[in-house]
Amino acid sequence: MSKKVAEVIVEVLEQAGVKRCYGIVGDTLNLIAEHLDRSSIDWVNVRHEEAGAFAAGAESHYTGQLTACAGSCGPGSLHFINGLYEANRNRSPVVVIASQVAMTEIGFEFIQEVDFQSVFQGCSVFCEMILTPEQARRKTVLACQAAIAKQGVAVLIVPVDMSHADIKDDLPYRIQQSRPLVRPNDIELDEIARILNAGQKVAIYAGAGSEHALEEIKTVARTLGAPMAHTSRAKCFLEHDNPFNVGMTGILGSEAGYRAVLDCDTLLLLGADFAWKQFYPDHAQIIQIDANALHLGRRHPVAMGVVGDIRPTLEALIPRLEQKTDTSFLDHHTALYARSMEGWAKQLHAGHDDTIPASWLTAMIDARLDPDALICADDGSPIVWALRFVRSNGRKRIFGSLLHGTMASGLPSAIGLQKSHPGRQVLALCGDGGLSMLLGELLTTVQEDLPIKICVYDNSKLGFVELEQKSEGMLDTFTKLKNPDFGKVAQAVGLWGRTVRQASELDDAIGEWLAQPGPALLNVQVNPLELVKPPFIEFKPAFGLALYSVRAFLNGRGADVLEMIRENI
Repeated sequence: MSKKVAEVIVEVLEQAGVKRCYGIVGDTLNLIAEHLDRSSIDWVNVRHEEAGAFAAGAESHYTGQLTACAGSCGPGSLHFINGLYEANRNRSPVVVIASQVAMTEIGFEFIQEVDFQSVFQGCSVFCEMILTPEQARRKTVLACQAAIAKQGVAVLIVPVDMSHADIKDDLPYRIQQSRPLVRPNDIELDEIARILNAGQKVAIYAGAGSEHALEEIKTVARTLGAPMAHTSRAKCFLEHDNPFNVGMTGILGSEAGYRAVLDCDTLLLLGADFAWKQFYPDHAQIIQIDANALHLGRRHPVAMGVVGDIRPTLEALIPRLEQKTDTSFLDHHTALYARSMEGWAKQLHAGHDDTIPASWLTAMIDARLDPDALICADDGSPIVWALRFVRSNGRKRIFGSLLHGTMASGLPSAIGLQKSHPGRQVLALCGDGGLSMLLGELLTTVQEDLPIKICVYDNSKLGFVELEQKSEGMLDTFTKLKNPDFGKVAQAVGLWGRTVRQASELDDAIGEWLAQPGPALLNVQVNPLELVKPPFIEFKPAFGLALYSVRAFLNGRGADVLEMIRENI
């Protein structure tokens, strides 16, 4: 008995372990949707395909399992693009079924025709079209296998006439999953050990590639007397229970992490592809270990770069390392880190005139979270405050658009995590600009009955953009937002909703919000003048803020400058 191409595609997705498919149904997708409905795969009906891609990417990023998106021809699948860039940069295995106009119409500028192979080339590890019915199983298998093996987005383009076609010769192609462990050879390990043993001030900078290697990193740090800084993406699995931790570097980090990396004479870079070259040491020997050979030396020149998974590589390296007795470099930076954390903690209080600083709001939320909460934060100030003030314990996880830097990822990412982890507490910490961009996904939380807890950091502006402008000496330009009362908006679409304007109301509001059994939105009007202060002051942004202050005074806005000083100093 012959099968339709649409049926075979869904069959392969089931064999590959896909549990959920996110998207919006439409004409060229209809037959595939019918077979999805008959399958074990859960269809998640989002209100915008971009949100579907964010949700699928967040689910697969956390679980490591293949997740799917499906869209109609032309504008339908085209809407996935931003979320797919996010997923691909996070190395999240996602397969996209991009349905297409009929084969007979391709190349004639048919209505809704889009050249998906050109469009998706920059955000995928695989992008192919099914050209004959007999290719259906083979190409779907290859798409799934590419997403899993290459850890990224695979796009399968399916013309509508192909999805309806019968398959006469259906060969039993199946997905083969293999995840080998890789480490450098013995000669490379000996050379790494020689450089590290010769170093007098060794530091470790560990990234997301170091997940599952905490104990090995601690052993290396203990042996070498090395402080360990970490990237923002590595916080949740390297910060906790780690006496060698000195926090993040970069503008989000602490003085201790910043100084440890810049002041060392030998830097061991582990699974980190941190992009900002000004935060790397110019006069240190850098050893880089990464599973991706293309990452080696691409951000800053390195003395030695080797390919390897971090855990097995360190397991082989540790016996070659010599115990150092001088721990002064480590002791200095761990003490500096403790002082930095004490300084941050002193910031956490209500603002003047009963206002609500966003940093304090974040700490107040964190104090009430479940030990294994999943927190999705929008790009901008929400992710900064989450990374600084959500305490890690090895079980909580923070998700943000830290490689793609896109707005609006918070709520749709939370949708993907809540669908895949129905028993977990899932939060979306949203900027007012980010939430507004994909506001329709509030309806998705109601339709899918997802108990996501949404907190809106409502400062009536694009706050992080405004800070960038001020650091360049500009007056704020095009950053103001005229917002509705998001608490009432939530109520209007079926969520629990409340708006808080005063610090004295906050503790009670957070408790009521988190106690709701279903989706709930807490809109908090945070202090719009609170600054995200970096661990160091460079001349250019400091001069820019001074220049902004002068321009603000000259434009009759001196009160804003005085209020900013009062709230932040």
